[in-house]
Amino acid sequence: QVQLVESGGGLVQAGDSLRLSCALSGRAFSSYVFGWLRQAPGRGREFVAAITWSGDRTYYADTVSGRFTISKDDAKNTVYLQMDSLKPEDTAVYHCAACSVRHLSTYYYQPREYDDWGQGTQVTVSS
Repeated sequence: QVQLVESGGGLVQAGDSLRLSCALSGRAFSSYVFGWLRQAPGRGREFVAAITWSGDRTYYADTVSGRFTISKDDAKNTVYLQMDSLKPEDTAVYHCAACSVRHLSTYYYQPREYDDWGQGTQVTVSS
């Protein structure tokens, strides 16, 4: 099991940037893929981005590809989400979550595949 604590959310204007952090604790991080998923009011959870702890493979939703960058710092046991060119439609609660490594990367795009979740951090983008 992995514990995840997010930080870095806030209120910004369209076009601004924001960086979210996810502090990890637990064991065997190499057995997991770490993702960022978001939930807007009245909508279900949506995949945003993911990264493997081993190999640094990254995955992005089409809606954020080219604007968001996921990365990690092994020494700090932290996963980041750099969000640039923010849009009002990016407004949501952003959660960091952990998914066991799968044979097929398509699983990482499915919120139901993530077993451990942080409490979330609110990102609000005004127009």
